[in-house]
Amino acid sequence: MNKEIPVYVFMGFLGSGKTKFARETLVDRSFTEGQKTLLLVCEDGEEEYDIDLLAEKNIFVEFITEETLTAEHLLDISSKVKPELVLIEYNGMWELDKIFSIRVPKGWTVVQVLSFVDSSTFDVYLSNMKKIIMDQLKNADMIIFNRCDENTKKAEYRRSIRAVNRRAQVIFENKDGIPDADDEEEAQLPFDTDGPLITFDEADFGLFYIDAADNPDKYLGKKVKFKAMVHKPSTYGKNEFVPGRFAMTCCAADVAFVGFKCYYGGTSTLKDRDWVIVEGKIEKEYYPEFEGDGPVIYADTVSMTSPAEEELVYFNY
Repeated sequence: MNKEIPVYVFMGFLGSGKTKFARETLVDRSFTEGQKTLLLVCEDGEEEYDIDLLAEKNIFVEFITEETLTAEHLLDISSKVKPELVLIEYNGMWELDKIFSIRVPKGWTVVQVLSFVDSSTFDVYLSNMKKIIMDQLKNADMIIFNRCDENTKKAEYRRSIRAVNRRAQVIFENKDGIPDADDEEEAQLPFDTDGPLITFDEADFGLFYIDAADNPDKYLGKKVKFKAMVHKPSTYGKNEFVPGRFAMTCCAADVAFVGFKCYYGGTSTLKDRDWVIVEGKIEKEYYPEFEGDGPVIYADTVSMTSPAEEELVYFNY
């Protein structure tokens, strides 16, 4: 049996802080614990590695180009270095399929994918390179926004990421590299979650979705009533559907349908894209895409209604 070799992947655009983080992490011997470590560098960033210093710590650096990122070349490097730990600083401009679909040496196992974002340029990249940056955010286990200040739209960014990646831990760091202890603070919801029946304006469905997904226990056992569009996934049972809305996750080109599974005995009478008023009780069950529990709705009534005034919902207050 091949020994598992943990692989950490660092993603982000040039200047996003990947190299600085990797360099500081590697110099901290407690991370590598003296293991023979291979660092694959896929781009020349603004920060440089002290290769001699790293070698003294049993860390060996190999530089990779897009042309040399092949299964054969990785196997050659692995055979030469024989690493016990692998870190990959991935080029932010390369397609992610390049690294995630490649056949890696036996034993290599990706254990964590980290995505680094310069908060001061995030909106610009989102406008001009949205597919590339969204692919990075969707595939990350941890997302680190650095260079944050009082103008950083933390709550908005966090909700946007939650809409496309439920499992990722999102961290905001100030310009000194210190995590912001207050980054979990959110604006007050525009609807009451403590009453006997939770209702909200149709435009606030996105806020309900994010808050309920983040805090399923908060909504457990409560009654809810809302307007939504019907979606009937082919993998669902005859009494299951998703009442949801199309939401703008980060920008106009990134629209996704969001909603929770709903159990309803009259599902067979519903058609995709019907508009309905759903009233029922919120419970929770395991969602593979959340990698944990999420809300489900047991509907008491589902009645036809008129379409929402706006096609899209958003995740900002």
